Amino acid sequence: MAAWNGVLLVALLACGLAQVTKSLIALVQQRQWHPKTLIQSGGMPSSHAALVAALAVAVGQTWGWNGPEFAIAVVVALIVMYDASGVRLAASRHARLLNQMVDTLRREHQEFQDQNRLHELLGHTPAQVLAGGLLGVMVALVLTPWLQA
Repeated sequence: MAAWNGVLLVALLACGLAQVTKSLIALVQQRQWHPKTLIQSGGMPSSHAALVAALAVAVGQTWGWNGPEFAIAVVVALIVMYDASGVRLAASRHARLLNQMVDTLRREHQEFQDQNRLHELLGHTPAQVLAGGLLGVMVALVLTPWLQA
């Protein structure tokens, strides 16, 4: 038995790959490098979805597809992905609207000049979650057998 947890490593690698991919997509779209994209939430693809999808597949490959470990990993993955494209996406939209309201107030009232903007990129569209999930599945399918060898 290895001294490290291959399932955890696969999940973390999938998450890291999603973050790097997200940064490269932002670089191409904006034609400017923003290092913060390596650690920010939101955007394409979802690193949270990649993490939990890779975890579930790696657990299935390692301990079997019919065991309770795989069932738990799938349930956690579904909750995380639902939250990313539901609750957190709604929070992103609320933050955007609140920032627009504060921007309007700044133009009209001096006391709002020091208000910090809310972070707007919190959640994901369903397409971003799907892309992250597929990335996680692919990473796990490729790396898990290799790490177990």
